Amino acid sequence: MKATTKSLGIAALILFSACQNNSEKQKEKQEITQNMPELLQKWDGPYQGVPAFDQMQVKMIKPAITKGMEMHLQQLNTISNQEAKPNFENTIVAMEKAGKPLDRAFTYYGIYSSNLSSEDFRAVQKDLAPKIADYQSQILQNEKLFQRIKSVYEQAQKDSLSKQKQRTLDLIYERFTMNGANLSKEDKQRYAEIQKELSGLYTDFSNNVLADEENYVVYLEKDQIDGLPESFVKASATSAEERDKKGKYAITNTRSSMDPFLTYSTNRELREKVWKNYYSRGDNDDKYDNKAIIAEILKLRDERVELLGYDNFASWRLQNRMAKEPEQAMDLMLKVWPAAVERAKEEIVDMQNLADKLGHDIKIKPWDYRFYAEKVRKEKYDLDSEEIKEYLVLDNLKQALFFTAGELFDYKFEKITDGSVPVFHEDVEVYEVHKKDTDSLIGLWYLDPYARQGKRSGAWATTYRSKTALEGNKPVLASNNSNFIKPAPGEPVLISWDDAETFFHEFGHALHFLSAEVDYPTLNGGVRDYTEFQSQLLERWLSTDKVINKYLRHYKTDEVIPQKLVNKIKKAATFNQGFATTEFLASALIDMKLHTANPENIDVAEFEKKTLDSLGLPEQIVMRHRTPHFGHIFSGEGYAAGYYGYLWADVLTSDAAEAFAEAPGGFYDKELAHKLVKYLFAPRNAIDPAEAYKQFRGREAKIDALMRDRGFAVPKEKQ
Repeated sequence: MKATTKSLGIAALILFSACQNNSEKQKEKQEITQNMPELLQKWDGPYQGVPAFDQMQVKMIKPAITKGMEMHLQQLNTISNQEAKPNFENTIVAMEKAGKPLDRAFTYYGIYSSNLSSEDFRAVQKDLAPKIADYQSQILQNEKLFQRIKSVYEQAQKDSLSKQKQRTLDLIYERFTMNGANLSKEDKQRYAEIQKELSGLYTDFSNNVLADEENYVVYLEKDQIDGLPESFVKASATSAEERDKKGKYAITNTRSSMDPFLTYSTNRELREKVWKNYYSRGDNDDKYDNKAIIAEILKLRDERVELLGYDNFASWRLQNRMAKEPEQAMDLMLKVWPAAVERAKEEIVDMQNLADKLGHDIKIKPWDYRFYAEKVRKEKYDLDSEEIKEYLVLDNLKQALFFTAGELFDYKFEKITDGSVPVFHEDVEVYEVHKKDTDSLIGLWYLDPYARQGKRSGAWATTYRSKTALEGNKPVLASNNSNFIKPAPGEPVLISWDDAETFFHEFGHALHFLSAEVDYPTLNGGVRDYTEFQSQLLERWLSTDKVINKYLRHYKTDEVIPQKLVNKIKKAATFNQGFATTEFLASALIDMKLHTANPENIDVAEFEKKTLDSLGLPEQIVMRHRTPHFGHIFSGEGYAAGYYGYLWADVLTSDAAEAFAEAPGGFYDKELAHKLVKYLFAPRNAIDPAEAYKQFRGREAKIDALMRDRGFAVPKEKQ
């Protein structure tokens, strides 16, 4: 129908008005962007934007986080107060899109917290902690927002959604209900107060551990380095020089320094000193002592979940994990514990016999365990850990990671050398990740390999940007962080077999990030006793023939590791599993028992001692993470009542590894590798973990494979 002059005039007026509104909105948006703190700004540069790590400063953190939280809360209030009837798009999708500037600010915050901590930052961190907790409480206790979520959730029970939409909705609804959305106004207020108190305690706990790591450094003279490997001596000299102690050798208070020192130093008195420094972090009865902080954390956690109607923190925590309840997790641990302790006792007897044979008039103590275990390894298997290290060159192992990713995921890695991607420290390397068959860009991989002051100990993986269909599948920005001791200039980095496994482990997390195929950001999360499975499984490729024969090469001659030595490594695969399993399980059991106990008037030191005594932990072994520095469970809640998850994941790992061992193509079987990526990596949390594993394996996992892996007897009921 032909338009009249009048209708055309109205249309023109509407169009002009719309253009004007759009222009005003664009102008308003530009003003907001211009007034936005730097660290909230959209990332510029290549790869659809990368973090401006070269521009960040500690003084920028507080205004960025503060403004970012304010902006996110405003966005959520807009969603909450809209008049339109709640549906998946205007509520759930809108929530998933909100808060991106704050996400960017937290990326910078995370770098300072984990990689570049300083006194200035710790002051900012301490100040922000309660504010962040308050911001989180405001979200989870936003009554209008929750009612919209609940309305969409209830409607979805009648009108089915797609699988990924339903999973996203379920996870968001669960997060709100688990964190007090259904509480009374009075209880919500108390819940928020507890969260704020806890956030400050978590920060204090972390900073106390870091302070003890920085303050307790043992400096050696030249006549005190007997037995230490040459590469370790050179690296220790470099560490001392960095601390203005040129001419000395620094044994830092981190696992990467402590472990090799205890393994090789012939000076028993110094071994004891280094051991005590490391295992007494947070437990020195000084201003950095964590015992009172832990007691308060336990009480507050218990009070918080009591408001929600739970008997203890562990019951609340495990309801959405694979284990479902504390009893299931305890049952698994206690099935493995007796066999582990029995093996550990056998190892101690072997060490004591060897010490006696060598004429060493001692009784094996915890600081002797690694030293004599290494000697037993050499005697029983003619296997020298230092000899193995000569074939474990960090640069070669990086190539081994890339090879494995190429075989399983069809990825290729190319180092970026033109400086186009900013980094937060000169040691950080960045690689492009492409699909080999299509050359399409998957993302970037950042590697921060070396220990330094201000960097937390251990190894970890994280993402700066994840990939989702909702956000346009931008390149993933994934990172791995290690604490290898930086070598002297021109020297290679030689690492232990355990550290090489950890390197593969953390790379498994990075591959999990890079391979994600999900629609919504929430699905990029994970179930804690499942997310370690994928990374633990990737460790198995280190000992495959293809990796061994291509990448385990002598640091001087470049010769491939001799088959004779490989055979020794495989023969000794279950060596020292008593120690490794027992020290881990001691920590996992303490974690679970602390979070199922009555925390009223708890004496943390006494609880630890009595519990370990009742479990029959040999006096020569200590928890892998003693309670006063158990950062997994007291620097936050990620692993609280969940440290058992590594063992739960290892059951899956051993079972899945046997699937590869039995496949026609072994660990490089293309069909099974396709299923690995399709069901276990790409879905992230878009599929229930138990169902995902069944799709991969065709059945549930069994404990038998784990027991066989560790050389333990399979429980009778399983035989």
